[in-house]
Amino acid sequence: MSTDLAAHRSVADVLDHVWQNRSAIQSRDAYAMMLLALGRENPDLACLATDMDYEDHFAAELPRQYVDLGIAEQNMISVAAGMTVAARPVFANGMSPFAIARAFEQIKIDVAGANLPVKIVGTHGGLSSGHYGPTHHSLEDIGATRMLPNMTVVVPADAWEAAQATVAVAHSPGPVFLRLGRQATPTLYDERTEFVLGTARVLREPGRVLFIATGPYPNLVAAEAARELAAQGVSAGHLNMHTVKPLDREAVLDASARAEVVVTIEDHRAVGGLGGAVCEVVAEVGGPPVRRIGVPDVHYDLVGGEQYLLDRAGINAANAIAQARAVVA
Repeated sequence: MSTDLAAHRSVADVLDHVWQNRSAIQSRDAYAMMLLALGRENPDLACLATDMDYEDHFAAELPRQYVDLGIAEQNMISVAAGMTVAARPVFANGMSPFAIARAFEQIKIDVAGANLPVKIVGTHGGLSSGHYGPTHHSLEDIGATRMLPNMTVVVPADAWEAAQATVAVAHSPGPVFLRLGRQATPTLYDERTEFVLGTARVLREPGRVLFIATGPYPNLVAAEAARELAAQGVSAGHLNMHTVKPLDREAVLDASARAEVVVTIEDHRAVGGLGGAVCEVVAEVGGPPVRRIGVPDVHYDLVGGEQYLLDRAGINAANAIAQARAVVA
């Protein structure tokens, strides 16, 4: 996080700056800027880290609100739970493949089970660190956390949503998993719309096809596929499901009731995550068929850039269109 980003003092200043530069800022930088602004306003807010340099400015300015636990994710989660006695909220930061998978027992017992206001922030979600290989793939984190009681699961689509989501989760009462990517991605928004936890954003009105996506690249894939289908004369809606838990059931049921097929898209395994959550809702009412796009149920033993790995997994517009066309003539 560069010095100029730390210069934006208030929550409103950060929101203005991120909005103006929303396609150029990494979501984790937007988050770090907002966390520092929130920490300035609330001396009870605490930031815990596992040797992650993007909190350096928080530590320099607010050292009494900051603890670096080193590369010890399990310890960080338990310390975060204990700190809620004196600090609220507590943000616990780490790389998603380690902050969730390595510390899952502590999250389950110490945080979710106790319903404590620990905000677990996992960067490098999905395949965004695929160049490090499968040890750094984070493909189970959404499914794992959404199964836990009391847990809210949020996956912003871009830097603008990341900044907004940080404010929202800071003021939410219980535990949260906030999943962030690694690179800056194009924005989805032309207008400053309100962010509400648990409320999906309708990016394209429902049609014969309904795309439901979560996260940066899956939403870009959905937007591209919907545009292409529209050009082919097939109406297609697009929901940005930035909150996977609690899922916006009303939005899913309303949009899917007008669709012939639902296609879910996520940078996660095709089982257990957004696709599974949507299937559970749609199946309960006998809705349209659901086609799930995500990483196949295999050990994804590949090394490469994020876009390469997404394409290999079929997380692209061509596959999204193909899945829709398999049902809609």
